Amino acid sequence: MRNRTFKMNMRTKEAINGYLFFSPWLIGLIFFLGGPILYSLYLSFTSYNMLSPPKWVGTLNYRILFSEDPLFWESLYNTLYYVAFSVPLSTVAGVLMAVLLNQKVKGIGVWRTIFYLPSVVSIIVVSLLWQWIFDPSFGLINSALAQIGIEGPGWLQDRVWSKPSLIIMSLWGVGGGMIIYLAGLQGISRELYEAATVDGAGRMRQFFNITIPMLTPTIFFNLIMGVLGGFQVFVQAFIMTGGGPVNSTMFYALYLYNKAFRDLQMGYASAMAWVLLVISLMFTLLILRTSKSWVYYEGADHK
Repeated sequence: MRNRTFKMNMRTKEAINGYLFFSPWLIGLIFFLGGPILYSLYLSFTSYNMLSPPKWVGTLNYRILFSEDPLFWESLYNTLYYVAFSVPLSTVAGVLMAVLLNQKVKGIGVWRTIFYLPSVVSIIVVSLLWQWIFDPSFGLINSALAQIGIEGPGWLQDRVWSKPSLIIMSLWGVGGGMIIYLAGLQGISRELYEAATVDGAGRMRQFFNITIPMLTPTIFFNLIMGVLGGFQVFVQAFIMTGGGPVNSTMFYALYLYNKAFRDLQMGYASAMAWVLLVISLMFTLLILRTSKSWVYYEGADHK
């Protein structure tokens, strides 16, 4: 009896300690995250300009958003275009770079550091740097193309090339994903490669039949993070193009920012934020649902 009482006291004490350690995060979640989230949901049904109290308008913001605002659809298209091309491109580049930096060669640590460093540079500095690189008159790319007799495009000043320019620029931060892929590669058993070599499998076959399948959990993680990050692309367009030319780089987050802090339409911007949340959630659930067919977990009975 005394032992049971002692164990219960220990459990109670451990539970109290657990709640105490957990409470700072819980308090932060409720007051600094949960509260603002719920308030933004309320604001999405109001007309609010920060100068007067919110006025309840029901679903008016959502109706205007879907039926009377062509720039909403254009910003959504621009964002989907960016996500559709930048995420696969960054995934392929990150995997290939990680495979390259997973080789046992002298000074590989230095090379890993060099390729990772760009991803920790401030995005504002990176945007200013790429603004110069893409300059059609004296930028690095067009100057190099001119040396071989090719006239470069207008890049950020050309409606056709503005979005591809920002997609190319997104490769600058591929080092962050590369580090995670590299960690995944180093978790793959060398015995698998040795067995495949004994069976006569070449490097390419080992890459597609061992490396990629074993790396799919890491790809899965980076894919979700990349999609969520892609839907929030903002700084590049804000600094480099301001959404132009002709709204060709008016991404969803930038349009939301303009509505909130330039036009002071907080209610409308809140409605946009909740639509973005739903869209991001749908894509995340889609990836999660399809993951059963292509993500391989070692030791599991199925993919």
